[in-house]
Amino acid sequence: SVPGTKVELTVSCRNLLDMDTFSKSDPVVVLFMQGSGSSEWKEFGRTEVIDNTLNPDFVRKFVLDYYFEEKQNLRFDVAVLGAQDFLGQAFVALGEVIGSQRGRLERALTGVPGKRCGTILLLAEELSNCRDIVTMQLCANKLDKKDFFGKSDPFLVFYRSNEDGTFTICHKTEVVKNTLNPVWQPFTIPVRALCNGDYDRTVKIDVYDWDRDGSHDFIGEFATSYRELSRAQSQFTVYEVLNPRKKCKKKKYVNSGTVTLLSFSVESEFTFVDYIRGGTQLNFTVAIDFTASNGMPSQPTSLHYASPYQLSAYALALKAVGEVIQDYDSDKLFPAYGFGAKLPPDGKISHQFPLNNNVDNPSCAGIEGVLESYLQSLRTVQLYGPTNFAPVINQVAGVAAQVTDGSQYHVLLIITDGVISDMLQTKEAIVTASALPMSIIIVGVGPAEFEAMEELDGDEVRVSSRGRYAERDIVQFVPFRDYVDDSGNQVLSMARLAKDVLAEIPEQLLSYMKTRDIKPRRADP
Repeated sequence: SVPGTKVELTVSCRNLLDMDTFSKSDPVVVLFMQGSGSSEWKEFGRTEVIDNTLNPDFVRKFVLDYYFEEKQNLRFDVAVLGAQDFLGQAFVALGEVIGSQRGRLERALTGVPGKRCGTILLLAEELSNCRDIVTMQLCANKLDKKDFFGKSDPFLVFYRSNEDGTFTICHKTEVVKNTLNPVWQPFTIPVRALCNGDYDRTVKIDVYDWDRDGSHDFIGEFATSYRELSRAQSQFTVYEVLNPRKKCKKKKYVNSGTVTLLSFSVESEFTFVDYIRGGTQLNFTVAIDFTASNGMPSQPTSLHYASPYQLSAYALALKAVGEVIQDYDSDKLFPAYGFGAKLPPDGKISHQFPLNNNVDNPSCAGIEGVLESYLQSLRTVQLYGPTNFAPVINQVAGVAAQVTDGSQYHVLLIITDGVISDMLQTKEAIVTASALPMSIIIVGVGPAEFEAMEELDGDEVRVSSRGRYAERDIVQFVPFRDYVDDSGNQVLSMARLAKDVLAEIPEQLLSYMKTRDIKPRRADP
């Protein structure tokens, strides 16, 4: 997600504990946050105190920067200010609030032994109503002639006004040479840049005559606002260009020409949050590499080797990435497959066997369920080969193809040592999948040089197969070793891993929706 997606949290409580003898409690809610990769809680802010109520609706809101790729842990403490009585607390990840229906989440408060503490209600709303993008076109008539030879070379400069009355430049048009009646090209600008979402704020426009030496001559100026500009959707708006100096000097001065707004249109830029909020479900499928190149699971050198003291590289990667994504998976059920193993009883080689051994329902409950089935499979199958990615990609693509209206989006997480045998078939599968509502995340474990995986990632060169190019970039590759530090402090690197793994998903989901012209469904009020 683009940093700067700001989310506003509104807090209410219901049925709080009553601590006051004579009247009801006077509650306040304090929000604590954990820094990325640290377990320390820091106070972020607090609501106002509302007197004498057990069901407060707080007015003061918390505005947080929201990052899809990070698990942002929040802790809400409810207390009675002054008396310092503790009324309970709730732990929640910001992604859970945003991922819950209509951005509303209710949690039981806990922490006062033997007592029911009531509940906390959280409502998340994305801020800055202004994700609109404006396209407009202007022309001018009878501008003052400034050049000794020939006519003027006019261009426009747009400024938005700030709270303190100063102006900030926000757009320059191109220069139209040698005319007093220029028509400028249409241009687009975010409404945020034009007026920061305040439709009545002044927008100042200067008209200049371009000079090669940079000493552009001032022709005149006019002022408007977003609201006034937007009226041009129904009619042309004509502005007089005035030069204050000339106005003072010359009695007969009328103006220095006029500028006409020819067209003005607004489009909404939707965000990842809009789709999740509108009910788009994310479905995660996990596929794990069971090929012999990983080493025998009983040997400490194997990437599948788990000691009593620590998880295997595979289990670690699965847990780290899984914990971030499971907040967004609505049913918390993950179909999980293995590939490249010989299966009992007859040693048949499979490239998409369910880890839970249930062909009819390969879903595991939560990431813990996936881990359990993974460890169970390691004990029963024989690591073999070759390493084929295409079957499991095509399997998920088959499911994704069933619902393409934007209500379902699939993410396939492949964990592998990166040695791939079916590169051509995999490229073909990716090109086909790029037209479907799905993304693929490849986490590479072990020490290999992952050139093949980098190629599939397609950040440098778009993946192609037999002359067909992938219509969007849907693969994100991440080498796991970059995130495990020498000191063995795996948490810090886990936060970074999850961040880098998921960073491209919002963009990839948006690119699917955009090319299909799917708008988010409005969340019911």
